[in-house]
Amino acid sequence: MILKPMEQPVLPERTSEKPAIVITVGDPAGIGPEIVSKAIANAEIFKICRPIVIAELGILQREIERNHLGIKIEAVSEITDQMKFLPGTLALIDIGIPDRLPEYGKVNRDCGRAAFEYLRKAVELAEEGRISAITTAPVNKLSIKAAGIPYAGHTEILGALTETIDPLTMFEIAGEMRVFFLSRHLSLIDACRMVKKDRVYNYILRCEAILNQLGIQRLKPIGVAALNPHAGEGGLFGSEEIEEIIPAVELARKKGIDVVGPIGADSIFNMSRKGAFSAIISMYHDQGHIATKTLDFERTVSVTLGMPVLRTSVDHGTAFDIAGKGIADPTNLIEAVKTAARYS
Repeated sequence: MILKPMEQPVLPERTSEKPAIVITVGDPAGIGPEIVSKAIANAEIFKICRPIVIAELGILQREIERNHLGIKIEAVSEITDQMKFLPGTLALIDIGIPDRLPEYGKVNRDCGRAAFEYLRKAVELAEEGRISAITTAPVNKLSIKAAGIPYAGHTEILGALTETIDPLTMFEIAGEMRVFFLSRHLSLIDACRMVKKDRVYNYILRCEAILNQLGIQRLKPIGVAALNPHAGEGGLFGSEEIEEIIPAVELARKKGIDVVGPIGADSIFNMSRKGAFSAIISMYHDQGHIATKTLDFERTVSVTLGMPVLRTSVDHGTAFDIAGKGIADPTNLIEAVKTAARYS
């Protein structure tokens, strides 16, 4: 399925039963296997979903033993309605790669390949209608590159695997703040070049469609962040607001969308925290990431939208510096699973 940029995104149909959610462990040399194992050991997620993990058996066994989690692994070959999902049991689809336990905290092409194959299997299950959503632990971009995979990260890989043009990224903090991103993994200078009227207008339309499809109550407008300090100060600090952002906002308002902006980035996130907006459109990666992660790092969840399957993710990386030490906190992953369940 290929989505053109102006087409409305697709979300899975909602069901009354607990959704089946696949959790991929990301890079096996990072903290992904640890936080996934700890999340499954927490009975809380079994109340809201049916979790299935995609990984390699030995990698998870190592974490369960190291962290004294007291859970057992049940290997499954397929997902069926007859499966029982019980606290204390980790349902595993074993991909079988990498074929040896990797050293913690090291860039490794085999781990990059494994992380890719976990995602490929997750998408396959989604296409077969076996699962409702995907939740991902972090990948390492250098390991992905070392494996010869020509994509920067999760979002780009999933876009390619699902044949989706330009998936939408939304950060959410437990339903309290939602931030969309006009661009993601670009240098700052390239991100600034992406701030064009057509793109901003298109993103306003797409964000409006997503909010409606997610069933989010729309009592407040969408807020559009400015690119330049003080929203350009009437052209003194840059012309993008006058030439690109304001015309896009005005055009969207003529289409009946409740949207305001541009509003200076030093104010808009605080305004959102106080309930001023249904969502914010951030002009580039760090503008929104810094605000949300500073507000609540543990509860900020990344949601990838506009694909045939919904995907949620932690907001942190592989944390190579603490991998294998048993101190990784699974809170963010648990929040990501909760978000996937809420929207499935």
